[in-house]
Amino acid sequence: MATQKAGQIRASVLHGAKDLRIEDRPLLPPGPNELQVAVRSTGLCGSDLHYYRHYRNGDIIVREPMSLGHESAGVVVGLGSEVKNFNVGDKVALEVGQPCEQCERCKEGRYNICKEMKFRSSAKAFPHAQGTLQDRINHPAAWCHKLPQDISLDVGALLEPLGVGIQATKRAQLPVGSTVLVFGAGAVGLLVAAMAKISGASTVVIADIDSGRVNFAVENHFAHRGFTVPLKRGNTIEENLEIAKETAAEIAKTPKASSGGVVGEVDAVFECTGVPSCVQASIYATRPGGKILLIGMGTPIQTLPISAAALREVDIMGVFRYANTYPTGIEVVSKKGADYPDFSKLVTHKFKGLESAEEAFEMAGKTKDDQGNLVIKVVIETGDGEKANL
Repeated sequence: MATQKAGQIRASVLHGAKDLRIEDRPLLPPGPNELQVAVRSTGLCGSDLHYYRHYRNGDIIVREPMSLGHESAGVVVGLGSEVKNFNVGDKVALEVGQPCEQCERCKEGRYNICKEMKFRSSAKAFPHAQGTLQDRINHPAAWCHKLPQDISLDVGALLEPLGVGIQATKRAQLPVGSTVLVFGAGAVGLLVAAMAKISGASTVVIADIDSGRVNFAVENHFAHRGFTVPLKRGNTIEENLEIAKETAAEIAKTPKASSGGVVGEVDAVFECTGVPSCVQASIYATRPGGKILLIGMGTPIQTLPISAAALREVDIMGVFRYANTYPTGIEVVSKKGADYPDFSKLVTHKFKGLESAEEAFEMAGKTKDDQGNLVIKVVIETGDGEKANL
């Protein structure tokens, strides 16, 4: 059998903290069950930013040069010999986690917590699964999701973080008409709030220290109500817990969206910050028998009023990435409506070409740009001419 020849592509490669380099790499034709995808849009995530700034993400240390990027969509440019149901030119969103598909968690459909997961732009597995800030990649067709023609590739890239919101609402299993509080109005918090709203919550309150983000969430229909968290910090654990109680009590006074009265203690809190004060307030804000979904990857060791949860049978649940969410995500972003979230508004800043990656990462680390505009989701668009706009 003749040896397949590798072509050359360019990739943005991280060699150290804030040390990004454009390099040439070989790329073989796609394997029998793979697609070759020209990556056109990649959103920058908080984990990417941690790697860029520190060459690590928490206790996960980068051990070899690695391309970043995992919130991505592109265009099919090559097909493996066994691939069906795809054509060259198809627009696809990339699901970049590749589980083992053999363990018990995979078999029960919870492949997001597979211990053998290889996830692009994560340094947890070694050799690292290279990220999507490359001209083209070969990716299993099973983990590529065809996009409708009227969905932009930038919105297609949002399907990855939207999956977290879908996973969180699936885990919560809240009945229609529930009241919900979301801590954190960054991209993930906004997407979680949107999914809670779409799933039938009667009132979704989003809370953040940044009033601009809170206003953005309400004005663009990601949440019904907003609450700006005051910047208060105590000197002792007791003082901090008292502040958390006060925050929860103030949020409880928020008017309901669809009827008279106030939200009171909510049915569920989606905690998207990982900040101890917000996790503490989450416990006090939840009604007896309610749920707290921990989504934010913040402070790893925290002091919590755990008895306040246990004595009221408040369930505390973890949410990690997503599983089987892309079909739902495509349906969600395909819909329009007067009171429906406008997902395209989340992409606030676009940069062109791999050469702009450093500038893009610097922007992603800000809450506002030099003109005072909110920074929510930064996207790097790659590709030449009209092809980039497919």
